[in-house]
Amino acid sequence: MALNKLKFNSLNVTPTAGKTVGFNSDADGLEATFSGGAMVFIKKLTASSSSTLSFVNGSSDVVLDSTYKEYIFIYNNIHPATNDVSLMFNLSADTGSNYNVAKTTTFFRARHKEDDSSNALEYRTSQDHAQGTGAQQLAGSGNDNDQAISGTLTLFNPSSTTFAKHFIATNNAIDEGDGTRNNFIAGYANTTSAIDAVQFSFASGNIDAGTITLYGIN
Repeated sequence: MALNKLKFNSLNVTPTAGKTVGFNSDADGLEATFSGGAMVFIKKLTASSSSTLSFVNGSSDVVLDSTYKEYIFIYNNIHPATNDVSLMFNLSADTGSNYNVAKTTTFFRARHKEDDSSNALEYRTSQDHAQGTGAQQLAGSGNDNDQAISGTLTLFNPSSTTFAKHFIATNNAIDEGDGTRNNFIAGYANTTSAIDAVQFSFASGNIDAGTITLYGIN
């Protein structure tokens, strides 16, 4: 059997940009097939000496239900009003009346001081939960003008009434000692009730500045 060679210049790739490519029976040979999920903007909150930033389904145009299977929160340059405090998050199953869902989590980080005086890769037993209902730490930061926290939190299928709710977070923070901390957090909310609200805050003091943007993924 003879093999036919395709000339690159004969292929029309314009309709397939950003999508999976497959062959069809047309002369130009290519078509767009299955595409990946798209990130859809939902809501952006901007801190200004805010005690909390909360995303509650059905409130202020927030969607946090079965519309999407994944939700990503991108927090950008979250700056604390108080020095040496931790950015936290918690979950609600009653549209924000209580943020007290039981969570089991892990927390590890890589850190390196600006003056190269210390570095480590470490698991943080003091910052994980074993069925804890309190807020989960994401990162600690100082409140110098150039110190802040940026990262992402992904919440999977929060509307499920069958499974526990998995989440993964990663971020980078500049701490009070001018060091970088790359933090990795993961775990699950141990409830089969739908999660319909997520709240961010510092362990003490206000969120002085920064933004948190929520996206849904099809």
